Amino acid sequence: MKLKAKGFLFDLDGTLADSLAVVERCWCKFGERIGKSPEEIISFIHGKPALTSLRHFLPEASDEEIMRYFRWLEKMESEDVEGVVALPGAVALLTRLNEIGAPWAIVTSGTVPIAHGRQQAAGLPEPKHWVTFEKVSKGKPDPEPFMLGAEALSLPEKSCIAFEDAQAGIHSALSAGCQVVAVHAPESLPRRDEIDVIVSSLEQISVMGPDINGDYELLVSKLP
Repeated sequence: MKLKAKGFLFDLDGTLADSLAVVERCWCKFGERIGKSPEEIISFIHGKPALTSLRHFLPEASDEEIMRYFRWLEKMESEDVEGVVALPGAVALLTRLNEIGAPWAIVTSGTVPIAHGRQQAAGLPEPKHWVTFEKVSKGKPDPEPFMLGAEALSLPEKSCIAFEDAQAGIHSALSAGCQVVAVHAPESLPRRDEIDVIVSSLEQISVMGPDINGDYELLVSKLP
């Protein structure tokens, strides 16, 4: 399988970095405070901006109360990086993109303190371009985050390949018009047939180029 693109957009949590333990640990503490079960919390939060989740679980809360919880969670998640590691193939892929001069950005629902803390804890190369919570008015699954990612690279969305793992992020990238590589995609995932490539690991991805048109070629191999 081959795709061609001029730029690359990456989700962070679950795509480049394994931060699952931290995310679930912190959000389950939130669940304890409001009397929600871990199962109920975990089934909703992944891939979505924190404010979306907070408003879902606290529909009657004032904006002031929502922001108190938001800042509490942000502090906890930015300080707790125990167990955060790069996912297989992530460092090698980003290093390769830097070597061949391919433009790329991280598009995450996390805030700057959380995103930078996890990128550093995982030992990932730092991107020149970030799209974080602070830069968007509508988070994933809205297309705005990946539209802003393409804009940051000065490229049309269709010229970008987006890498995502969560339903909200996959739908965001698809709606933005990006080509999409999904890292895992269950059979039941809505819009699964619109995804360009589904892989089980970034170790399956290699990138060549650029060619005379400035295109980079993404190749997908089978895992050994």
